[in-house]
Amino acid sequence: MRSDPGRPLGMGDPERIGGHAVRSVLGEGGQGVVYFAETPDGASVAIKVLHGHIARDPAVQRRFLREAEIAREVATFCTARVLEVGVEGDRPYLVSEYIPGISLQEFLRTTGPSTGSSLERLAVTTLTALAAIHRAGIVHRDFKPANVILGPEGPVVIDFGIARVLEQTTIHSGVLGTPAFMAPEQFSSGMADPACDIFSWAVTMAYAASGRLPFAGDTPPVVMHAILTREPDLSGVPESLAATLAACLGKDPARRPRADELLRHFTGLEVLPPPAKQAQRAKQPERAAQTEPTDQADQAGRTGRAEPVERVERVERVERVERAERVERTRPVRRTKAAPFILAAGAQVIVGVATLIVAHSDYNRPPVHPWSPILWIPTMLWVALGAALLAVRLAARRKRAAVAGPVSDRAEGEERQ
Repeated sequence: MRSDPGRPLGMGDPERIGGHAVRSVLGEGGQGVVYFAETPDGASVAIKVLHGHIARDPAVQRRFLREAEIAREVATFCTARVLEVGVEGDRPYLVSEYIPGISLQEFLRTTGPSTGSSLERLAVTTLTALAAIHRAGIVHRDFKPANVILGPEGPVVIDFGIARVLEQTTIHSGVLGTPAFMAPEQFSSGMADPACDIFSWAVTMAYAASGRLPFAGDTPPVVMHAILTREPDLSGVPESLAATLAACLGKDPARRPRADELLRHFTGLEVLPPPAKQAQRAKQPERAAQTEPTDQADQAGRTGRAEPVERVERVERVERVERAERVERTRPVRRTKAAPFILAAGAQVIVGVATLIVAHSDYNRPPVHPWSPILWIPTMLWVALGAALLAVRLAARRKRAAVAGPVSDRAEGEERQ
């Protein structure tokens, strides 16, 4: 007899979503419902459908579809691959790879804290996933043990595809996320960047290592107050990990290390820079998901190992292309003034009228016929000139619209950053 994960479907649960047969309910939260389903060829998938009160706004639907498409570009070695996005009955949905296994939250609740190589493996795999998510320009915003699935091939990070979209609804629906795992700036300003994910990752690792939250409290307001004002309680965390987590749990997001730095640190490739250097680097106007180009000698000096020249050159080429594309998208387009076109049109009318007058005056006996070259040659020349000037005007307008489109879309998508 077939046994599907989760609970059976109830009243109001759909039987099909986007051509997929819905079998059971995997979970439900404040954002939406996650269903276990099958594709037409029998593959297992997980489908997350937003709640109606969240997805009611058409702007939310547009953001959801746009950001979910970006999530499809995230490397899939430590994340659940996004397979499909769409809208079913005015409710956006996201189809992702189904990872069999229990969540880290459930595992820690039943077996207790992780230790030794198991804890180190968990730290490295989750950092690898966060680094891939950040490289794609996405901030998870809700990293916590419930969003880490311990699959048959190792830990997998899930639920990163719609966090950015759902943040737009927090003005009306309250704080988004689980307060115990949220960074202080998410409470104070409501804005989020990759540094918030690092804070949430550190809270998760502290909980996995000790079975205790570094900012404990009986109610969400007490927990939020502790995160905003107190130092983390890392008792029970191994000394080898406590110092790194303390740096990640700092109140100033500029002083927290990046995911790629932490990954190199845990794999022995690099020692974390001091907080002052982190803060100075964070002030530079570069996107947090990108790394600054460094030459081979500088890289060798910081890490003690020289990376292959080909890899360094490839990174530099990619970053040069990305910078050039950003400059091209934001470069202002010179506006063509309307005065020359008005003057040219006026001159065309004046010359045409003057030509007709001269052709029918006493200087031309008998009068010149309308099809005479003295009339149609100048007129056609002026018409051609006017058409050329009009074409230039229209081309300039199209170029302005093409440039303004990506810039406005980027401003709407990055208004949180």
